[in-house]
Amino acid sequence: MVFPARRTLSAPLYQVDPDRIGTTLSETGAGMLLLTGVIPLLGEESDSALQHIPDIAAQVPALAIEIDLARFPIDHPLVDAHPDLFTLRRSGGARAVVDPRRPMAATGQAMARLRASETADRLGDAMIDRLGEFVAAGVRCFRLIGAERIADPLLQCLRAALDSDVALIAGAVGDRARAAALGAAGLDALIASYGWWDMDSRWMVEEVEALRGHVPLIAEFAPERGLSTAALALAPLATDGFIVPAGWARQEGGVDAIRSAFGTLDTIGTISGELRQASAPGGPLLVLVRSETSDARQAASVLVGIANHTDSDMVLPSAAALLQASGAPSGHFQTLDGGVVPDVLGAGETLLLRVAAAGPVTGVRSGGDARRAREWPRLVVDELSPSVTGGDFAVKRVVGDTVQVEADVYADGHEQLAAELHWRAADEAEWRKRRMTALDNDRWRASFVPERLGAHEFRVAGWLDRFHGFTRDFRKKLNADVAQPVDYREGVELVREAQARAEGELARSLSALLAKLDGAEQQAQAALLLDPETAALMDRADDRPHLHSSPIQRLDAERLAARFSSWYELFPRSITDDKARHGTFADVIERLPAIRDMGFDTLYFPPIHPIGKTNRKGPNNTLTPGPNDPGSPYAIGSEAGGHDAIHPELGSFDDFDRLVAAAHDHGLEIALDFAIQCAPDHPWLKEHPGWFAWRPDGSMKYAENPPKKYQDIVNVDFYGPDAVPDLWIALRDVVLLWVDHGVKTFRVDNPHTKPLPFWEWMIAEVRAAHPDVIFLAEAFTRPTMMYRLAKVGFSQSYTYFTWRDTKHDLTEYITELTTTAPREFYRPHFFVNTPDINPTFLQHSGRAGFRIRAVLAATLSGLFGVYSGFELCESAPLAPGKEEYLDSEKYEILPRDYQAPGNIIADITLLNRLRRAYPALQTHLNTRFYAAYNDNILWYAKPAEGGASMIMVMVNLDPHHAQECDFEIPLWEFGLADHDAVAVEDLAAGHRFNWHGKTQHITIAPDEPYRIWRIAPEERA
Repeated sequence: MVFPARRTLSAPLYQVDPDRIGTTLSETGAGMLLLTGVIPLLGEESDSALQHIPDIAAQVPALAIEIDLARFPIDHPLVDAHPDLFTLRRSGGARAVVDPRRPMAATGQAMARLRASETADRLGDAMIDRLGEFVAAGVRCFRLIGAERIADPLLQCLRAALDSDVALIAGAVGDRARAAALGAAGLDALIASYGWWDMDSRWMVEEVEALRGHVPLIAEFAPERGLSTAALALAPLATDGFIVPAGWARQEGGVDAIRSAFGTLDTIGTISGELRQASAPGGPLLVLVRSETSDARQAASVLVGIANHTDSDMVLPSAAALLQASGAPSGHFQTLDGGVVPDVLGAGETLLLRVAAAGPVTGVRSGGDARRAREWPRLVVDELSPSVTGGDFAVKRVVGDTVQVEADVYADGHEQLAAELHWRAADEAEWRKRRMTALDNDRWRASFVPERLGAHEFRVAGWLDRFHGFTRDFRKKLNADVAQPVDYREGVELVREAQARAEGELARSLSALLAKLDGAEQQAQAALLLDPETAALMDRADDRPHLHSSPIQRLDAERLAARFSSWYELFPRSITDDKARHGTFADVIERLPAIRDMGFDTLYFPPIHPIGKTNRKGPNNTLTPGPNDPGSPYAIGSEAGGHDAIHPELGSFDDFDRLVAAAHDHGLEIALDFAIQCAPDHPWLKEHPGWFAWRPDGSMKYAENPPKKYQDIVNVDFYGPDAVPDLWIALRDVVLLWVDHGVKTFRVDNPHTKPLPFWEWMIAEVRAAHPDVIFLAEAFTRPTMMYRLAKVGFSQSYTYFTWRDTKHDLTEYITELTTTAPREFYRPHFFVNTPDINPTFLQHSGRAGFRIRAVLAATLSGLFGVYSGFELCESAPLAPGKEEYLDSEKYEILPRDYQAPGNIIADITLLNRLRRAYPALQTHLNTRFYAAYNDNILWYAKPAEGGASMIMVMVNLDPHHAQECDFEIPLWEFGLADHDAVAVEDLAAGHRFNWHGKTQHITIAPDEPYRIWRIAPEERA
């Protein structure tokens, strides 16, 4: 922003004291004064203001006024000359009798039609001349009233005529598209709605994101609102400047608050990156995250604004926990001035901090040698949770997750026990430790937060706590009046033994305690033995007899995209308007804005490598291709290269690198298909014949997955004569090659048909150097194999969701994924369709069915995927009963009209917007099903962390008929009675209302087959 409006005070035009206003601006650090009160462009009122302005302008660094370009005197020559450009207000005069025989006298004002295309040519010069008079009087900034009514040519004309140091700004514009257009037409800044924000709702962030990059934003605070230090403190994070009422400087603490906010603006400079709200609405903390890049995930550092909404102090959570929902890099908090970050955030306080990305955990090999079995000691520590059975496999979490650890810790007899949680990143030598809390039935609990990307580990240690066991029993004996002298001596001897093994200051403290005990009567001895200070000393001196630890449990802390991401799949070759012209990476770049605007953050390509010619497939998987048929991209390899090459018609590696960079600029990352299979033309067959299994006659068997046949593909032999280690290393290096070109996410084709040891080794190798790499398993196979692939290292997996259409099947499947062992290591990716799977449900359901499947996938799992064409409701099958698409894109180039009538782009965009806005929709683990008394209606909740609110989703699973039911509102989840009420926000339609009572009734028709609500107790809504 090239003008002083970043730091502006406002005051009414005719209430400003020229002798004092300069001092006020100097004290607050303001660089401009805005005179409020709309001034007409021309006329007596305008002339009067023009006479008044120079005295004020002489006392301030810069001056701004509010001006209405549309208001002309009714008798102005231009009004007579161009009556078609004005709207006239006529009346007969005050109390005059209207004579219908005579024209009414023209009184009032003429309003210029600023939207008219001719206005710039006919009225522009007069406007420019008048604005020039105000500039000569000392005005350096004009706030244009009704700017949304000003035609772009007129605004461009004014901007071109004024000096570059004279600014044009405008008030809030409700139409965001129009606001962006004003920025393009030359508006220097726009008043945002921040000043009216409630410090909780999502709309402010959505406004900033919609206008970011189009026009700088200024927050304006209304005088009647009163001094709001919290809103003022966080304004530099959301806007490029702000306008503060000068009257606030006269309120207690006002000058300091304003100067501090203005100073923060100067400290952080102009920030044009992404703004995210990382906190759930209605929660105790507001967390705003602003990055210096268009995608917070790519930022080296971010600014974080935190506001405590509660009336009590709160311990400041870790940066990793607060930033998790934003996807921003994890690190440690730093103050802007290099001071100490407070541990506690006071009631109503705000903080503005910086978080620099911490280095990820690198150089650590996943796995390692298994610990040798050993004799169990007297103490038992087992049933560790979370854990993964079946081998030395890692629990899966995301950086910033709170990992709640429990274990059974017990021993024979009635000894008092103690337990401790130990955790560390895998490249750290020292354990971090936290005492555990005893629950019922020998169960103990504590928690920790992984703060770095990569491998971690944790364990639980337990021991006999003899001194606390003594005090427990001694207190009981005292209360029952049965304590004997030997009981006192027992306690003293425990202290004496501790003193003997202690050193330094601890030994001296215990010696002093012993001196008091030895000379005390029994009553005084008892008080000393039971004193909390004595307990603390004995804790420090405890030799922890029979200390035993659980086996170490590995934990993989991945980035947020491993758990929450929205994928869009397309064939780059089909991004063309002509089936005869092969699409290129450059064409895909042109498609990126549309994909981003639908809300996707991952763009996935099927294989982009050279395609073989031998046994090439024709349209619809035929064996008779034409000379120009492109073949299947899964038939990898030709004379142009193999897995480490690019199909020439798509472009070069430089073109691919440009695509990756452009995707990042749009908040997208590129995912590639890693398909370990070869066309008969693949160079490896000649260069490394020992990597393949040959028949006795020298031929090779093509790939099959009955009943499917892949005559254009042959498979490698992982245990062939020359395969280990050369083939394994070559495949690993293929992945690393693409990582070097910016690809950090891989969808792996049919991993269940390749050896598990290879995957465990290869994924560990890659992620040791690049912990941010994500692998998605395309494994439609038996659950045991799907779960095992997750255990050996795959971050995500395709699922059976594609075939789960009924209420029973969906409920049962999600319940399995969220309540049984896989919840700790298996992340389901809900793709609604794939190039291989045209679901039967969609073939017969029409547009309603696509909307049903979209909302189910997008709200049941944090991982949601769409293959292009789904948004257009493509569903034609190859043949009745077949799940293959007719004219499948796997075998031909398929241009599309992405704006075809009947599309569901609006639904997908809404769903992705809600997924980004509400962290509750970013995981499958919090899904809860509730009673809806109709088997065609699915009713479920996604509670926010902490339970302040819940996202509630209701879906009519019948795409052809309206369905109705009674359903239950889970009032009990908020501690409410059956007759109480909750506040409801319709997140799709924007309505708000209340539900009274537990049981409600609804009818849902196929034309609007779902509802998404957010509910909360009325006082939290």
